[in-house]
Amino acid sequence: MSMRLLIIGTLNGELINASRIAMNRGAAVTHAETLDQGMNVLRAKGADLVMIDVSLPVAELVETLARERMRLPVVACGTGTDARAAVAAIQAGAKEYIPLPPDADMIAAVIEAVAADSRSFIWRDPSMERVVKLAEQVARSEASILITGESGTGKEVLARHVHHRSGRRNKPFISLNCAAIPDNLLESELFGHEKGAFTGAVARRIGKFEEANGGTLLLDEISEMDVRLQAKLLRALQERVIDRVGGTKPVPVDIRIIATSNRNLTEAVKDGAFREDLFYRLNVVHLKLPALRERPGDVLALAEFFAGKYAELNGLPEKALSEGVRRFVAAAPWRGNVRELENAMHRAVLLSSGAQIEADALVSADGEGLSEPEDSATRAARTAEAVTRSLVGRTVAEVEQDLILDTLDHCVGNRTHAAKILGISIRTLRNKLNEYASAGVAIPDPGQRRMSA
Repeated sequence: MSMRLLIIGTLNGELINASRIAMNRGAAVTHAETLDQGMNVLRAKGADLVMIDVSLPVAELVETLARERMRLPVVACGTGTDARAAVAAIQAGAKEYIPLPPDADMIAAVIEAVAADSRSFIWRDPSMERVVKLAEQVARSEASILITGESGTGKEVLARHVHHRSGRRNKPFISLNCAAIPDNLLESELFGHEKGAFTGAVARRIGKFEEANGGTLLLDEISEMDVRLQAKLLRALQERVIDRVGGTKPVPVDIRIIATSNRNLTEAVKDGAFREDLFYRLNVVHLKLPALRERPGDVLALAEFFAGKYAELNGLPEKALSEGVRRFVAAAPWRGNVRELENAMHRAVLLSSGAQIEADALVSADGEGLSEPEDSATRAARTAEAVTRSLVGRTVAEVEQDLILDTLDHCVGNRTHAAKILGISIRTLRNKLNEYASAGVAIPDPGQRRMSA
């Protein structure tokens, strides 16, 4: 599919050249002169990448995107001599700074980096071969697909692979994490809203259904969707129309749905937490991703791929994996699956100082070296020691708060994974975190841990 690029700023000669280079590289370019015009374009059409003149308020754009829950990268551009503006733009939240006059290779590299995001798909193991073969068989159909598997197994990567093998590959692939958005906002995220439909609806905004029109919509962690909203989703799938929040007429849409879940949806149906009719509508084809520990043939290939990827991204020379690292990654349990392996290799690339990546560069999430995998007896003894620490003199609420926040740190801010470990619903976890935040307690964002951890 073509990259949807929005350029915000007055199109003088240099920005015109940047726009022309982007279009020559296959990008579909839209232009807006002001920040307000740019936001109106994003609300109405969406985009994959925003390029903004550094003389405009970059920080305000980044803050507005965050407030309206639009997750897309921002690149600032300005005259190459203005180093102070470049630094300020990066500090304001821009992912990259492109000096003007534009360099064709740099613009091409930025566009390719965004286009290639999450597109890499590596597999060697026979257990993955079976899943991928089935995925590619059904890719060109219009059938809805349900992808299940543990957190971090690569469900979104597989969904993108299906999209790129489908007849919709030149149309948008739009992803929405149902667990990351509060229930009262999820409906407008999916279906859009009209101006004034609720407090804060400052303008009409299209939802993910309209943004994905003609393409594929990935509903990530669909098991976390409220049952009331499930009914509206079912209608949209059956009738191929949606109703914007506050709207007066149905809007036709043409999309293919891929849904993911790390929970057993059959059990959720039995428990009344998920609609049976929606389950059957989504589960036309079921792709079950094995855990990384169940696909040993993939581990080394993935480790080598991530080592090369993060060396290139950080401007470092690519290094081979030492025998110690190869033994470790082959034997480690990888409870966080491919995501945990990727993070470990990213850290190893940054910490490695020798000619090869050595085992002492592998660091766990808690900062401890991982020279060799623990055996089960050592792990059990360490766990028992932690459990028996004295709790006398502390309230149940204090212990509960520590347990919740420690678990969230362990999951690097992943709410869904933490809730699963704690044995509570994602909604209960969110309520607890809101309580702690109101009391002034630091809560880690997704992908982060507390600074004190």
